[in-house]
Amino acid sequence: MKLIIRWLLLACALVLLTQLDPGIQVRSFGSALWAAFVIGLLNAFVRPLLIVLTLPVTVLSMGLFLFVINALTFQMASGLLDGFHVQGFWHALLGSVLYSVCSLVIDVALERVMGPRMMQPPQ
Repeated sequence: MKLIIRWLLLACALVLLTQLDPGIQVRSFGSALWAAFVIGLLNAFVRPLLIVLTLPVTVLSMGLFLFVINALTFQMASGLLDGFHVQGFWHALLGSVLYSVCSLVIDVALERVMGPRMMQPPQ
């Protein structure tokens, strides 16, 4: 249940991003749902691979290159979907940072409202 609520709230966050940044466009709430799903998949599978492949650059930049990786995955989701469009790298960078902040806020709020995850051992 928590996963579905998180997914819906992240889709709402994408719709909110369209109001904050004109370079990010979402055609409908259904498109936002698909975009949130694809961004989640890319963050789960492609992003770790990109982090490993660019580890020397990330270390040399003291971790700042992770912002570039986040922007690339955000823009990659835009390229995979018709109803979600990001106009350029800078909009993808801003969008990925704001989306990450929204994700953090959503995770903390859900943790407080719905309690800890079921997989954690009791204390």
